[in-house]
Amino acid sequence: MTDPLIRHIDTKGVISKTDLPVCDYAANPYVGCTHACRYCYASFMKRFTNHPEPWGTFLDVKHWPEIRDPSKYAGKEIFIGSVTDPYNPQEAEFGRTRELLEQLRGSGAKLSIATKSDLVIRDLDLIREFPDARVSWSINTLDESFRADMDSAVTIVRRLEAMRRFHDAGVRTTCFISPIFPGITDPREIILRARDRCNLVWLENLNLRGSFKADIMGYISERHPDLVSLYDRIYGGRDMSYWSDLDTEMAGFCREQGLEYVTNDDSMSRPFDDPPIVVNYFFHERIRKSSKNGGA
Repeated sequence: MTDPLIRHIDTKGVISKTDLPVCDYAANPYVGCTHACRYCYASFMKRFTNHPEPWGTFLDVKHWPEIRDPSKYAGKEIFIGSVTDPYNPQEAEFGRTRELLEQLRGSGAKLSIATKSDLVIRDLDLIREFPDARVSWSINTLDESFRADMDSAVTIVRRLEAMRRFHDAGVRTTCFISPIFPGITDPREIILRARDRCNLVWLENLNLRGSFKADIMGYISERHPDLVSLYDRIYGGRDMSYWSDLDTEMAGFCREQGLEYVTNDDSMSRPFDDPPIVVNYFFHERIRKSSKNGGA
């Protein structure tokens, strides 16, 4: 991958109200993301940012006025990373996520951070100061070759080690198995690998939409031709039976493993020493605003 185009932009702020079900506010210290995930739903942001460059090849570094009254976010859930990875590689140089955390320090805000990086370990000391902080890592394979085909983020081994570091430090952690590629992703093996270092497991299906649909379907045709008919059925014929069958299989697997399996997150708050709860988000219409109690 060639070096991304980096711009610095001044913004009026970095925190905004949101209708996302998992939080009250969203914060994105960057525009764009250089992890270049081929399936990234956030690529829709180009409609609003007017970037002509392909998604994944640019990054705008935000500079905002200092938050004047951070205490107004006390008890509120702030989701950092809804349309960018706040720990993209350039964060090591620019430190905009660290700056946001510093400005919110002592505010009483509840933080949820989503990432594919282990750079977040740098900020463990600061994140653990926030009440009910939680951090999630996206992991949809244990196969590093497939991971490398799909994104340029750090290895799965490094993500799992970062998850362990936070879990051991008492910070609530989530293993976000997303997106699940039909016939490729095995959520069972990921759960078995991550269950000793996470409090929650989220399951989310691959949702092919926008400009990346053709790319993913082309990849399946080239690298997994045996799955073409399955993908045509799901993403051409809108056949949901694959997800219904996987739902049933995962429910049985979780019973065997002594894990609670739910299709919504009304019961996602648990002590740190409980086994992880597995939450099914195959059917997105079931996500409700009440789910912000689960965060991540």
